[in-house]
Amino acid sequence: MELINKDLEKVANCGRAKISASFFRTGKGDYGEGDIFLGIRNGELRRIAKKHWRRIDISGVEKLLRSDIHDKRLVALLILVEKYNRGHKGDRENLFNFYLENAKLVNNWDLVDLSAWKIVGNWLLDREDRSVLHRLAVSENLWERRIGIVSTFAFIRRGELDDTLRISKSLLGDSEDLIHKAVGWMLREVGKKDSGVLEDFLRANYDELPRTTLRYAIERFEEDLRKKWLLGNI
Repeated sequence: MELINKDLEKVANCGRAKISASFFRTGKGDYGEGDIFLGIRNGELRRIAKKHWRRIDISGVEKLLRSDIHDKRLVALLILVEKYNRGHKGDRENLFNFYLENAKLVNNWDLVDLSAWKIVGNWLLDREDRSVLHRLAVSENLWERRIGIVSTFAFIRRGELDDTLRISKSLLGDSEDLIHKAVGWMLREVGKKDSGVLEDFLRANYDELPRTTLRYAIERFEEDLRKKWLLGNI
Protein backbone atom coordinates (compact mmCIF):
# COMPACT_ATOMS: atom_id res chain seq x y z
CA MET A 1 0.00 0.00 0.00
CA GLU A 2 2.95 2.29 0.62
CA LEU A 3 3.88 2.08 -3.06
CA ILE A 4 0.34 3.07 -4.04
CA ASN A 5 0.41 6.05 -1.69
CA LYS A 6 3.71 7.17 -3.19
CA ASP A 7 2.33 6.92 -6.71
CA LEU A 8 -0.74 8.91 -5.68
CA GLU A 9 1.41 11.63 -4.12
CA LYS A 10 3.43 11.95 -7.33
CA VAL A 11 0.42 12.87 -9.44
CA ALA A 12 -1.56 14.86 -6.86
CA ASN A 13 -2.56 18.34 -8.02
CA CYS A 14 -3.62 20.99 -5.48
CA GLY A 15 -5.39 23.16 -8.03
CA ARG A 16 -7.43 20.28 -9.39
CA ALA A 17 -8.15 19.13 -5.83
CA LYS A 18 -9.86 22.46 -5.07
CA ILE A 19 -11.97 22.20 -8.20
CA SER A 20 -12.95 18.61 -7.33
CA ALA A 21 -13.91 19.58 -3.78
CA SER A 22 -16.31 22.15 -5.21
CA PHE A 23 -17.63 19.93 -8.00
CA PHE A 24 -18.39 17.05 -5.64
CA ARG A 25 -20.07 19.34 -3.12
CA THR A 26 -17.98 18.79 -0.01
CA GLY A 27 -19.41 21.72 1.96
CA LYS A 28 -21.29 21.40 5.23
CA GLY A 29 -24.57 19.60 4.72
CA ASP A 30 -23.74 18.54 1.16
CA TYR A 31 -23.67 14.93 0.01
CA GLY A 32 -19.85 14.94 -0.07
CA GLU A 33 -19.32 16.77 3.20
CA GLY A 34 -15.77 16.35 4.48
CA ASP A 35 -14.48 14.46 1.45
CA ILE A 36 -10.81 15.21 0.74
CA PHE A 37 -9.31 15.25 -2.76
CA LEU A 38 -5.77 14.91 -4.06
CA GLY A 39 -6.77 16.18 -7.51
CA ILE A 40 -5.84 13.09 -9.50
CA ARG A 41 -7.39 12.40 -12.88
CA ASN A 42 -9.30 9.16 -13.34
CA GLY A 43 -6.90 8.05 -16.05
CA GLU A 44 -3.99 8.27 -13.62
CA LEU A 45 -5.96 6.37 -10.98
CA ARG A 46 -6.71 3.61 -13.48
CA ARG A 47 -3.03 3.42 -14.39
CA ILE A 48 -2.07 3.08 -10.71
CA ALA A 49 -4.77 0.43 -10.18
CA LYS A 50 -3.54 -1.62 -13.14
CA LYS A 51 0.04 -1.32 -11.88
CA HIS A 52 -0.66 -2.49 -8.33
CA TRP A 53 -3.72 -4.75 -8.38
CA ARG A 54 -1.66 -7.95 -8.08
CA ARG A 55 0.52 -6.60 -5.26
CA ILE A 56 -2.19 -5.55 -2.83
CA ASP A 57 -4.40 -8.02 -0.95
CA ILE A 58 -7.99 -7.46 0.09
CA SER A 59 -7.01 -6.13 3.53
CA GLY A 60 -4.91 -3.45 1.83
CA VAL A 61 -7.80 -2.59 -0.45
CA GLU A 62 -10.05 -2.24 2.58
CA LYS A 63 -7.61 0.17 4.23
CA LEU A 64 -7.65 2.34 1.11
CA LEU A 65 -11.43 2.14 0.95
CA ARG A 66 -11.70 3.37 4.53
CA SER A 67 -9.60 6.45 3.77
CA ASP A 68 -11.03 9.97 4.13
CA ILE A 69 -9.34 10.74 0.81
CA HIS A 70 -11.60 10.35 -2.20
CA ASP A 71 -8.82 9.40 -4.62
CA LYS A 72 -7.70 6.54 -2.37
CA ARG A 73 -11.22 5.15 -2.16
CA LEU A 74 -11.56 5.36 -5.92
CA VAL A 75 -8.25 3.63 -6.61
CA ALA A 76 -9.31 0.91 -4.14
CA LEU A 77 -12.48 0.34 -6.16
CA LEU A 78 -10.60 0.38 -9.46
CA ILE A 79 -8.27 -2.27 -8.02
CA LEU A 80 -11.32 -4.33 -7.04
CA VAL A 81 -12.58 -4.07 -10.62
CA GLU A 82 -9.20 -5.25 -11.92
CA LYS A 83 -9.20 -8.17 -9.49
CA TYR A 84 -12.77 -9.05 -10.44
CA ASN A 85 -12.12 -8.94 -14.19
CA ARG A 86 -9.07 -11.16 -13.89
CA GLY A 87 -10.29 -13.46 -11.12
CA HIS A 88 -11.80 -16.92 -11.10
CA LYS A 89 -15.39 -17.65 -10.06
CA GLY A 90 -14.51 -18.07 -6.38
CA ASP A 91 -12.48 -14.88 -6.38
CA ARG A 92 -15.32 -12.99 -8.02
CA GLU A 93 -17.89 -14.19 -5.49
CA ASN A 94 -15.63 -13.06 -2.64
CA LEU A 95 -15.14 -9.66 -4.28
CA PHE A 96 -18.91 -9.32 -4.82
CA ASN A 97 -19.53 -10.08 -1.14
CA PHE A 98 -16.72 -7.75 -0.04
CA TYR A 99 -18.21 -4.94 -2.13
CA LEU A 100 -21.67 -5.34 -0.61
CA GLU A 101 -20.27 -5.58 2.92
CA ASN A 102 -18.50 -2.26 2.37
CA ALA A 103 -21.14 -0.57 0.21
CA LYS A 104 -21.51 2.39 2.58
CA LEU A 105 -17.85 3.24 1.91
CA VAL A 106 -18.63 3.58 -1.80
CA ASN A 107 -19.87 6.99 -0.83
CA ASN A 108 -19.87 9.33 -3.78
CA TRP A 109 -21.57 9.13 -7.14
CA ASP A 110 -18.41 8.56 -9.20
CA LEU A 111 -17.28 5.80 -6.86
CA VAL A 112 -20.59 4.02 -7.44
CA ASP A 113 -20.73 4.63 -11.17
CA LEU A 114 -17.21 3.39 -11.89
CA SER A 115 -17.54 0.17 -9.91
CA ALA A 116 -21.05 -1.02 -9.04
CA TRP A 117 -22.17 -2.44 -12.38
CA LYS A 118 -18.70 -3.86 -13.07
CA ILE A 119 -18.72 -5.96 -9.90
CA VAL A 120 -22.23 -6.26 -8.45
CA GLY A 121 -24.06 -6.12 -11.77
CA ASN A 122 -21.71 -8.46 -13.59
CA TRP A 123 -21.78 -11.03 -10.76
CA LEU A 124 -25.58 -11.10 -10.87
CA LEU A 125 -25.79 -11.35 -14.67
CA ASP A 126 -26.13 -15.12 -14.77
CA ARG A 127 -28.11 -15.46 -11.56
CA GLU A 128 -31.87 -15.64 -11.23
CA ASP A 129 -31.89 -14.15 -7.74
CA ARG A 130 -31.20 -10.44 -8.06
CA SER A 131 -33.22 -9.46 -5.02
CA VAL A 132 -30.17 -7.88 -3.39
CA LEU A 133 -30.48 -4.97 -5.84
CA HIS A 134 -34.08 -4.40 -4.88
CA ARG A 135 -33.08 -4.42 -1.19
CA LEU A 136 -30.33 -1.91 -1.89
CA ALA A 137 -32.80 0.29 -3.78
CA VAL A 138 -34.94 0.73 -0.66
CA SER A 139 -32.00 1.31 1.68
CA GLU A 140 -31.93 4.43 3.85
CA ASN A 141 -28.41 5.00 2.58
CA LEU A 142 -28.20 7.17 -0.57
CA TRP A 143 -25.18 5.35 -1.98
CA GLU A 144 -26.68 1.90 -1.53
CA ARG A 145 -29.76 3.06 -3.43
CA ARG A 146 -27.55 4.36 -6.23
CA ILE A 147 -25.66 1.06 -6.29
CA GLY A 148 -29.01 -0.71 -6.61
CA ILE A 149 -29.99 1.11 -9.80
CA VAL A 150 -26.55 1.63 -11.41
CA SER A 151 -25.67 -2.07 -11.06
CA THR A 152 -28.44 -2.85 -13.55
CA PHE A 153 -26.32 -1.24 -16.28
CA ALA A 154 -24.67 -4.65 -16.65
CA PHE A 155 -28.09 -6.18 -17.45
CA ILE A 156 -29.00 -3.40 -19.89
CA ARG A 157 -25.78 -3.98 -21.82
CA ARG A 158 -26.97 -7.55 -22.40
CA GLY A 159 -30.44 -6.41 -23.39
CA GLU A 160 -32.14 -7.37 -20.11
CA LEU A 161 -34.31 -4.42 -19.11
CA ASP A 162 -36.89 -5.65 -16.59
CA ASP A 163 -34.85 -5.19 -13.41
CA THR A 164 -33.92 -1.65 -14.40
CA LEU A 165 -37.55 -0.77 -15.02
CA ARG A 166 -38.75 -2.29 -11.73
CA ILE A 167 -36.06 -0.59 -9.66
CA SER A 168 -36.57 2.70 -11.51
CA LYS A 169 -40.27 2.54 -10.71
CA SER A 170 -39.51 2.00 -7.01
CA LEU A 171 -37.18 5.02 -6.95
CA LEU A 172 -39.41 7.58 -8.68
CA GLY A 173 -40.46 9.02 -5.33
CA ASP A 174 -36.91 9.32 -4.01
CA SER A 175 -36.03 12.68 -2.50
CA GLU A 176 -32.39 12.77 -3.67
CA ASP A 177 -31.38 14.46 -6.92
CA LEU A 178 -28.46 12.03 -7.27
CA ILE A 179 -30.99 9.20 -7.45
CA HIS A 180 -33.14 11.09 -9.97
CA LYS A 181 -30.04 11.45 -12.17
CA ALA A 182 -29.02 7.81 -11.81
CA VAL A 183 -32.51 6.57 -12.68
CA GLY A 184 -32.64 8.92 -15.68
CA TRP A 185 -29.25 7.69 -16.85
CA MET A 186 -30.29 4.03 -16.64
CA LEU A 187 -33.58 4.76 -18.41
CA ARG A 188 -31.64 6.51 -21.18
CA GLU A 189 -29.54 3.35 -21.53
CA VAL A 190 -32.75 1.30 -21.72
CA GLY A 191 -33.84 3.58 -24.57
CA LYS A 192 -30.65 2.82 -26.49
CA LYS A 193 -31.66 -0.84 -26.46
CA ASP A 194 -35.39 -0.36 -27.02
CA SER A 195 -36.86 3.12 -27.45
CA GLY A 196 -40.38 1.73 -27.36
CA VAL A 197 -39.87 0.18 -23.92
CA LEU A 198 -38.50 3.48 -22.64
CA GLU A 199 -41.40 5.52 -24.02
CA ASP A 200 -43.95 3.08 -22.62
CA PHE A 201 -42.32 3.38 -19.18
CA LEU A 202 -42.21 7.17 -19.33
CA ARG A 203 -45.79 7.40 -20.49
CA ALA A 204 -47.07 5.03 -17.79
CA ASN A 205 -45.20 6.88 -15.03
CA TYR A 206 -45.17 10.42 -16.38
CA ASP A 207 -46.98 12.02 -13.44
CA GLU A 208 -44.51 10.53 -10.96
CA LEU A 209 -41.31 11.28 -12.90
CA PRO A 210 -38.96 13.80 -11.28
CA ARG A 211 -38.09 16.45 -13.85
CA THR A 212 -34.39 15.61 -13.65
CA THR A 213 -35.10 11.94 -14.35
CA LEU A 214 -37.19 12.83 -17.39
CA ARG A 215 -34.52 15.17 -18.77
CA TYR A 216 -31.81 12.54 -18.42
CA ALA A 217 -34.01 9.78 -19.86
CA ILE A 218 -34.95 11.68 -23.04
CA GLU A 219 -31.54 13.25 -23.63
CA ARG A 220 -30.99 11.30 -26.87
CA PHE A 221 -34.46 12.00 -28.32
CA GLU A 222 -34.79 14.26 -31.34
CA GLU A 223 -35.30 17.86 -30.27
CA ASP A 224 -38.96 18.09 -31.32
CA LEU A 225 -39.82 14.87 -29.49
CA ARG A 226 -37.86 15.98 -26.44
CA LYS A 227 -39.88 19.22 -26.30
CA LYS A 228 -43.14 17.28 -26.51
CA TRP A 229 -42.14 15.13 -23.54
CA LEU A 230 -41.06 18.11 -21.50
CA LEU A 231 -44.35 19.86 -22.22
CA GLY A 232 -46.39 16.73 -21.54
CA ASN A 233 -47.70 16.54 -25.11
CA ILE A 234 -47.27 12.78 -25.38
